Amino acid sequence: MSDPTWIAVDDYIGAHLLGPDAALDAALAANAAGGLPAIDVSAAQGKMLHLFARIAGAKRILEVGTLGGYSTIWLARALPEGGQLVTLELEPHHAEVARGNIARAGLADRVEVRVGPAIATLDAMIAAGEGPFDLIFIDADKPGNVAYLGAAIALGRPGTAIIVDNVVREGGVLDAASDDPRIQGTRALFEAVAAEPRLSATAVQTVGAKKWDGFLLAVLGAPA
Repeated sequence: MSDPTWIAVDDYIGAHLLGPDAALDAALAANAAGGLPAIDVSAAQGKMLHLFARIAGAKRILEVGTLGGYSTIWLARALPEGGQLVTLELEPHHAEVARGNIARAGLADRVEVRVGPAIATLDAMIAAGEGPFDLIFIDADKPGNVAYLGAAIALGRPGTAIIVDNVVREGGVLDAASDDPRIQGTRALFEAVAAEPRLSATAVQTVGAKKWDGFLLAVLGAPA
């Protein structure tokens, strides 16, 4: 489902509030040339993530799901001097493209791309005591959402912001009988968040160049 007006409004937002950005345009071009799927956040959504990170005063950011590094660049630009972003990617080819995009954006010194199954990487990070992170963005395979949420809690601290993308799925989240693992993974995420007393959360629907979807936003509190 899409509406030409949604895209036109995104273009209006971009023209008035974002402006041209050579590094981000180059990243999308490199992604396309590398055969990566065009499933990055929109420019307006990327700027929203950037502002969330700045509002949170994030010095350490964790991203689950790198793809070609488009959202990574938005988030890393919010970091102060000495800040660090760790981003996790399953596919080695995607990670290679992302590293090139991040380097061209001048952010290689503050971004580390780790390759492999995210839950295995997260488990290793928890075991090594790598937290806490100030902001955690989850945008990976949807059946893994609940596991990623648990890891985010383990790697966070009171006040950590947790953001999850693609939680509306053009209304598919309402379909309890769906056999789509992405929808079932998203519904399980909502149930897990609702049952977690350490999280204060909401979700917002979005429309635009990325069609009809939404973000779940949560803040981690003290242990229950």
